[in-house]
Amino acid sequence: HDEKIIERYTRFFLERCVEGILAIDTPQNHQTFLPVVSISGHDETKGVTNIVLDHETAAMLAFKHLLDLGHRDIAILKGQEFSSDTEIRCTSILASAAKFGITINEKLISQLVGNDPSPETGYIAAKQLLDSGEKFTAILSFNDISAIGAIRALKEAGLEVPEDVSVIGFDDVVEAKYHNPALTTIRQPLKKMGRLGVEHLLGKIHENTDSEIFRDVTVEPELIVR
Repeated sequence: HDEKIIERYTRFFLERCVEGILAIDTPQNHQTFLPVVSISGHDETKGVTNIVLDHETAAMLAFKHLLDLGHRDIAILKGQEFSSDTEIRCTSILASAAKFGITINEKLISQLVGNDPSPETGYIAAKQLLDSGEKFTAILSFNDISAIGAIRALKEAGLEVPEDVSVIGFDDVVEAKYHNPALTTIRQPLKKMGRLGVEHLLGKIHENTDSEIFRDVTVEPELIVR
């Protein structure tokens, strides 16, 4: 997510005459006149095809599940600033809450900090929620890894999951199934998104046409209850 490195590598690819670029969670702010497909990209850049998740549906699935369990005081672990999914995911969650008549307490939104891919980011963010003294009975986490870190923080505080606090992750990584307790999550079909990215990129290369419009290809999430 270093802008200078992204610019340098893009220039490097162009100098090596690559036929197309497949980007993953990487900003595509400049038209390159090459076929470009961006997975989890949200930039409206000419010629770029974005493979994106339906975040609105994902948020609705998560909220409905928590509301059906009786939760009303819901905390959010917001993604890191550099992630392309952070803002759209948080905006979708807040919009879904409003549709269900729930107001999210701003003090119950804790943002992940740093680029450490371990559960520590979620652990620290959940500790901040606990230290705030605000009441909550559920956590919606930006991803599964941070959710696992949050569960550790809750247990250290003497709280049981899910008896005292319910936790929902996002992605459905392999660890989610085998963690104790097993993690309820919103499945993002990552393999499907990767396959679609490759298919669209190869199609653009074979068509050999420059598009003046951007395009979104949307995939659907799934609630996995554990």
